[in-house]
Amino acid sequence: MPAAATVRYEYPLSERMRTYLRIEGLYRELRFHLERKSQWASRRAVANLLDIAAILSRGDMRGDMLKEVERQITVFDGYQQSPNVDTQRVARVLGNLRELHRSLHAIGPQYLNDLRESEFLSAIKHRSAIPGGTCEFDLPAFSHWLRQPYERRRADIANWISKLLPLCDSVAELLWLLRSRGEAHHYVAINGVFHQSLERNAAASLIRIALPAGTASFPEISGGRHRFSIRFKHWPDASALAIQTAEDVEFDLIIC
Repeated sequence: MPAAATVRYEYPLSERMRTYLRIEGLYRELRFHLERKSQWASRRAVANLLDIAAILSRGDMRGDMLKEVERQITVFDGYQQSPNVDTQRVARVLGNLRELHRSLHAIGPQYLNDLRESEFLSAIKHRSAIPGGTCEFDLPAFSHWLRQPYERRRADIANWISKLLPLCDSVAELLWLLRSRGEAHHYVAINGVFHQSLERNAAASLIRIALPAGTASFPEISGGRHRFSIRFKHWPDASALAIQTAEDVEFDLIIC
């Protein structure tokens, strides 16, 4: 189905993929709010920034990303020797991967220190754990900053995110590579239910489902690396729980 005529749903099959998708979603939201001049947008961009930093602080994300980028460089180096490949496209991808590798090395293992040592951001992070905790009377410094000209706020956020960009951009590039190699297969969920097993040696990490735009149903996915289930549901009314459809549902499935 053409991309413009579809709605896509994704489901991660590993904890690492869950982390990548969360970072990608937060990064997209941050960039959206960063280009908007309202105080509310800046407030939300700071929240996105702190959420990204919290995720990146778990484990050695930079080390893991360096290894994955290096693995992809090796893979695409091999493609250069293969016949019938688009050498220009391979060269572009390799250039992007090598630039990301350099950037990941350049930020060093202590790349989060500046954000951790910022008293301003630490205060916002601490108060954000409380519902409504970032109100003006709780954080007058934050309120004062939000009243600064948009150019000042945008520059500050850009400076804070600069050390995280190599990680965010690497996640975006790796997800793009993963999605682009998936092949779509057409299926029918009988009575709205579909089950599939995966081969034990399959390197599957992401499920993608495409439905025609305007489809009344949406997929609820569960499973792991070896098998998964899809149940298509719909909302009879927004005030009620979604219920499983009793109709057959046609969809495209991509396993990446």
